Amino acid sequence: MEEQQEIEALRKELEQANYEYYVLDCPVMSDYDFDHKLRRLEELEAAHPEMADPSSPTQRVGGKVADGFAEVVHRVPLESLQDVFAPEETTEFVQRVEEALSGGAEYDVEPKVDGLSVALEYRDGVFVRGATRGDGQVGEDVTENLRTVRSIPMALPEKLSSLIVRGEIYMPKKVFEELNTDLELRGKALFANPRNAAAGSLRQHDPKIAAARRLDIQVFNIQYAEGKEFTTHTETLEYLQSQHFKVIPHMVCHTIQEISQEIGCIGERREDYPFDIDGAVVKLNSLSGRTVLGSTAKFPRWAVAYKYPPEQKPSKVVDIVVQVGRTGVLTPKAVIEPVRLAGTTVTNATLHNQDFITEKDIRIGDTVMVQKAGEIIPEIVSVLKDERPDGTVPYHLPDHCPVCGAPVVRDEDGAHIRCTGAECPAQLLRHLVHFASRDAMDIEGLGPAVVEALVKADLVHGPGDLYHLGTGEVSKLDRMGKKSAENLIMALERSKENDLSRLLFAFGIRQVGQKAAKVLAVRFQTMDALMEATEETLTEVPDIGGITAKSIVEWFQSPQSLHLVETLREAGVNMVSREAPAGDKLAGKTFVLTGTLEHFTRDEASTKIEAQGGKVSGSVSKKTSYVVAGESAGSKLKKANELGIPVLSEAELIQLLDEA
Repeated sequence: MEEQQEIEALRKELEQANYEYYVLDCPVMSDYDFDHKLRRLEELEAAHPEMADPSSPTQRVGGKVADGFAEVVHRVPLESLQDVFAPEETTEFVQRVEEALSGGAEYDVEPKVDGLSVALEYRDGVFVRGATRGDGQVGEDVTENLRTVRSIPMALPEKLSSLIVRGEIYMPKKVFEELNTDLELRGKALFANPRNAAAGSLRQHDPKIAAARRLDIQVFNIQYAEGKEFTTHTETLEYLQSQHFKVIPHMVCHTIQEISQEIGCIGERREDYPFDIDGAVVKLNSLSGRTVLGSTAKFPRWAVAYKYPPEQKPSKVVDIVVQVGRTGVLTPKAVIEPVRLAGTTVTNATLHNQDFITEKDIRIGDTVMVQKAGEIIPEIVSVLKDERPDGTVPYHLPDHCPVCGAPVVRDEDGAHIRCTGAECPAQLLRHLVHFASRDAMDIEGLGPAVVEALVKADLVHGPGDLYHLGTGEVSKLDRMGKKSAENLIMALERSKENDLSRLLFAFGIRQVGQKAAKVLAVRFQTMDALMEATEETLTEVPDIGGITAKSIVEWFQSPQSLHLVETLREAGVNMVSREAPAGDKLAGKTFVLTGTLEHFTRDEASTKIEAQGGKVSGSVSKKTSYVVAGESAGSKLKKANELGIPVLSEAELIQLLDEA
């Protein structure tokens, strides 16, 4: 059958291209050809579902969304390693091995990837299951997520009936930086380090999210191989390489001197690896020797993990500079005299925030001890106060943004100090991304990548500039043709007609989320009326407390905010509420909805209640006025009965709304 042959040929060709690109780092097929062939394969597989194959390259994006992870009992335990922290301990390990084996042993030394350990299982050369290490005996089935890791081969050249290999999943440093940049632009919490990012990505219940995170793997062990014999660890690594796995870099050593030298070299090269490392692994090369040595209850006796001690050196604080991040957070950074740490020259050290500076009493002119936190970020460990020169003064962050001059405020629930400028250049990307987001102005086609391209091209300096863009200049941006540019311009025009509530949320005023923005728009009806409102007037509005009222008034008093409003007004952006003012017949009443309603969705019922001044809560308490119970009402109805709170049927709610 011709189509079956074409499917098989395309799968083989695309898998080879994946191997050349993701494992060998030597792409032969162009991105265009790859995408074209992949699309053809998708079309063929869609037309012939009977030829579906989970190992097909088309399944790399992840399809099935899992409800949970099934347990996997490891056929061979995934043991952890005993840590050693000093050269003397490494020497003691080698001496124990030499004594047990009567000398002459070889050792394999590898970087220890700081990631998430997994077992990959193949049957007849096809990947069938992947699991996390878990406790070493039982892990979690993350097969669908592992299919999205491009460097894991789905089919092997040699079709062993059963093969289980072990590797370390990691997020490449470059991908980690890009991911955190995107999260920062979207105002979301950042990952602390690549390991946390990798672990969080691998345990996503939606494989498409894992696929987008571009995880990678370093394979370092054969756990089980049916019908294949090996004598040394290096033989197993060579075999894995021949089967298209991405294999850990390694070096064979014969003496403690060679081992120590290689450990030192790995430490010096740590910045060159695409992955983070947290040590070096020393393994006995002989597999029969490993059998002789065996394992303790916790660790194998034939391997150890050497953990690099954080290297600390003194340096002098030359200056303290303040950077403004994309979310407006002021981050202090110490400029220090150059010092060599963990293989690189360090000239800056993070100071985190004002609390950190105050706690350690760090001043310009101080001599400080510096180390790399987690072997990545330089930080100040302590101040050598005996060496402090005369005339130094405690350091305090500025009370105005160093970029735009707007006042700064401290977060109520944290140590961050943040710029309040509505047009702060440092926050431009984040402001624009939020402004265009689905829940704000909902400008289709204006995602982070396009926003960044517009800013880099110097076409946009604030939200108002978006509405003066032309098709011609937008179409010249990377990956933006004429049609995409036309669609974006039309989306911008449509957004001008949005309700006032969307615009208020798009401003990004502190404490003003979607719900508060809607309440404000309905209550004040126009932008001008809201701008004239006092704190006292605002606190009379349901759900607007004193802190939120103060934040709104201060925002509208800022020259940057006033300028932003005027530029949008001049561009023709709507500044009037499309919704009628709320009534007050249900003012002071709190409703809780439970069960399934016949005539409304819960959102529709909530909107009608709020339109009459009522409030809708998600939980029942003594302050609840009514519980509206639909079909299959559960615990909320039970609690209402226990507290003696009036319960309304849907018909009674409709009658109450009609009367209001």
